[in-house]
Amino acid sequence: MARIESLSQILTPSGKDYLAEVYGKVIGNIQKQAISERLKNTELSGVPSSGSVEAKRFTNTASQAYGTARSGGAGQKNTVKPVTISIDQDRELIHEVEYKDVMLYGVDGLIQKKASQDQGSMTRELERAFFAEAVKEGTKKETFTSTTALDKFEELVQTIETTSNDFVDGVPRDMIAVVMNPSEYGLLRNYIDVNTNNANVDTNVESFVSIHGVEVYSSVYLPTNTKMIAMCKGSVARMVLTNLDEPAKFPASNAYHFGIFYSYGTKAVMPDLIYHVT
Repeated sequence: MARIESLSQILTPSGKDYLAEVYGKVIGNIQKQAISERLKNTELSGVPSSGSVEAKRFTNTASQAYGTARSGGAGQKNTVKPVTISIDQDRELIHEVEYKDVMLYGVDGLIQKKASQDQGSMTRELERAFFAEAVKEGTKKETFTSTTALDKFEELVQTIETTSNDFVDGVPRDMIAVVMNPSEYGLLRNYIDVNTNNANVDTNVESFVSIHGVEVYSSVYLPTNTKMIAMCKGSVARMVLTNLDEPAKFPASNAYHFGIFYSYGTKAVMPDLIYHVT
């Protein structure tokens, strides 16, 4: 994409293509980097433009003796619990830029800087909304019988792993993730560094990725006073819709605007598989 040399160029087809390319990378980077994007429920149906989508949760079925369906004239019915995710948060990141604003960075340099800031703003908001919903709808784990950081981690994981109800009969560890605030993450990391003599654990790297088969993340976006959240992947659903602002010049001014509009909704689908420590 050619460089944008003047603000008026953002109104041209090539300028609009440039903005679409830049903000396309913003959305792509959020999808790659946000923890919530890795943990959210993606099995959604419906038409997002209608204002909502739906997640479905199926109950367990037990096997029956051969011939049961034939003799009864019907198979087992699927019991479904639908969960509606309303796309009810409407947001915008629209920038007003004067000619004098481009003196330091140039036009495309300024656009890149604003887009980078927008990426951070969207990530913070989406992460906080996701984890706030998890804490709001999940179960608070009040007490631990364990005392060490690693044993507490294991106890929390097993709380989800051993869940049995109409929808699940145990949860595989590769479907569980734990997100910690930096303090708790540091305590666990320090315990592992000091007490684990394991060649597979590199104490120099920033993240240990997983412990005992469970994904582990550190995040600064957990709700206030929340130490950690454990959840089955897919326990919280989120849908995000984005739309690029149509760049234009403000009347009777030397200022232009550009940016992005976005709407999103967040809803717990499997609250029984979410636990948090506060």
